[in-house]
Amino acid sequence: MPVTAISEKLSVSPQPSIEDIRLLRDSGFRTLINNRPDHEDSVQPGTRAQAQEAKRCGLSYRFIPVTADTVTEADVRAFQRAVNEGEGAVVAHCQTGKRSLSLYLIGEVLDGRMSIGEVVEFGRSRGFDTASVAAWLDKHAARRPQVKGLFDKRTWSVQYVVSDPATRKCAIIDPVLDFDEKAGATATVNADAILDYISDHDLIVEWILDTHPHADHFSAAQYLKEKTGARTAIGERVVDVQKLWKGIYNWPDFATDGSQWDRLFADGETFRIGSIDAKVLFSPGHTLASVTYVIGDAAFVHDTLFMPDSGTARADFPGGDARILWRSIQDILAQSDDTRIFTGHDYQPDGRAPRWERTVADQKKSNPHLAGATEEEFVALRTKRDKTLPMPKLILHALQVNIRGGRLPEPEANGTRYLKFPLNALQGAAWA
Repeated sequence: MPVTAISEKLSVSPQPSIEDIRLLRDSGFRTLINNRPDHEDSVQPGTRAQAQEAKRCGLSYRFIPVTADTVTEADVRAFQRAVNEGEGAVVAHCQTGKRSLSLYLIGEVLDGRMSIGEVVEFGRSRGFDTASVAAWLDKHAARRPQVKGLFDKRTWSVQYVVSDPATRKCAIIDPVLDFDEKAGATATVNADAILDYISDHDLIVEWILDTHPHADHFSAAQYLKEKTGARTAIGERVVDVQKLWKGIYNWPDFATDGSQWDRLFADGETFRIGSIDAKVLFSPGHTLASVTYVIGDAAFVHDTLFMPDSGTARADFPGGDARILWRSIQDILAQSDDTRIFTGHDYQPDGRAPRWERTVADQKKSNPHLAGATEEEFVALRTKRDKTLPMPKLILHALQVNIRGGRLPEPEANGTRYLKFPLNALQGAAWA
């Protein structure tokens, strides 16, 4: 099996057999990266078999599947991390090695170590046609805005900084306030990482946006507002969620007018991030208040769509509805095929690296909950699956913070803040 050296640390190869993995180990490689999705052909071993053999051989193994026509910057960054963090010499493979090389070359250009004009010759000198890499880079250069995803492993959440290169103005979307339910402790590790990124890139925060009141993590919107002075916003139907949970928490004096945010967006409303046009799509179904932010060519959908290998969001929370979710998804997929969709969670099926970006076209083609499905089939699938899912472990903790715009409860007379935890409030939920 041919192996082509790409850098001092990285080599690429075609699809290895199980036996080839042992030969790679004997040749001095210590990390194997698989860039090939399963089931491309009937003879490839697949990621589970490769992972098992790599473990037997003492190799580190990473699964970062890509297809040639759906490569995203998030894929490139995941590949770079895997190479940089890999132990010793790294070999990456797809079917022929071209996709693995493409990920490397795109990263080199994005980071300024190579020009677009150099990628074709670099590939040719190593026996690859990399004209498609130059085409990808030309298209990427014309895209707006710049999107930085920050993954929180504890809650599987993706937070975003969305910036306008022309003005350096930005928005923060769905930031996470750290919470350890076992210790009852809060922290600002995730939010401070966002602030560090903003500082390092000399950005100016205009907006702090929530897509909905989250059920699986606390919002850091209020903390970041205090740090940056930026305006907070959410969809106007948050008031319906507030009214619902006001009853669950038995808060007779709680204001259900959305006044905890600086702005409530209506369906179809527009705003700007620097010079970039943005609009709001009302996307209920997962919750009563969910919205999608379409900013330039990027749509931030959070708990509506996941990566194609993870399907779609559940619709069994209080106020959720699978049929309404289907219709919201159709509105999102009605955007242009090259619109980039950014998800709010990634649960890393088969242990692959975290991913959060795909296009509308790819969702239509590859998401098994959607491709070729009718509304009735989707509703039946979603309803059946939701009946098996336990409630998120933080739902009762998080909603009382998140329907207040990320504000923690006020300290009591002893100076300590307390969460209120209703028992048996979610009847019929599956047990873990």
